[in-house]
Amino acid sequence: MTDFHFTAARAWLRVASSGATILAIALVWALSSPAPAAAANDFSAAEQAIFIDNQMAALRPPANLRYAYRKTGSLEEPFDDNVDVVLVAQPDGSCCAASAKFFSGARQVPQPEVEGVQGNPAIFYFLERDIKEMERLTKGKANYFRKRIRMAVYQSAVIRDITLPYRGQNVAVREISISPYLDDPNRSRYEKLANKNYVFLMAKAVPGGLYGIRTRIEAGSATQPPLMAEEMLLQGIEPAPARRQP
Repeated sequence: MTDFHFTAARAWLRVASSGATILAIALVWALSSPAPAAAANDFSAAEQAIFIDNQMAALRPPANLRYAYRKTGSLEEPFDDNVDVVLVAQPDGSCCAASAKFFSGARQVPQPEVEGVQGNPAIFYFLERDIKEMERLTKGKANYFRKRIRMAVYQSAVIRDITLPYRGQNVAVREISISPYLDDPNRSRYEKLANKNYVFLMAKAVPGGLYGIRTRIEAGSATQPPLMAEEMLLQGIEPAPARRQP
């Protein structure tokens, strides 16, 4: 790992463990590549699509990106909910400052407001919640799970181009799949969940560039339902009230 990537990785661990804003976490997710090459922009195609691309450039705030969330499986009680990412213009009119309502009622997960987003913050909101859930279920460490995901995106992501429906039309989607824990030398500590798979569905034709994210943990037998399956899929973009200026 180069000095650049080592410094960025250390910074990510600091901000993620200190409860810093999602912007700080997002920036270090983008910068903490495990690439061995010296160039700071040496990112894999999967990293570029998920963490680096400016997915918000074409949006015109104020707007609300709405995602439907569903959790199923035999491990815990299933439920359906929504994730809303509210976007307002920066002082110069560009996109965007963002806030989120991640779930509703007693399930709601507080999320910080962030200025100057470029990558879709729904990705980082989803991943940070997912990591906290892995921490809860396995008693493992959040920073360790972040590292495994980041390394898998760089080293072993499987990419294929597919077509999926969105609002009555077919759109081109780049499907990026990772299994961060399959070859983990420490997988015996959480063997039951080690086959967890993540699928990122990136689509430049949809608002915010993110069609959705899916995760799945298979049961021990192919005849059994999965232990857990989660998905967050884009429903659309809606007008949102402009934020009041001070």
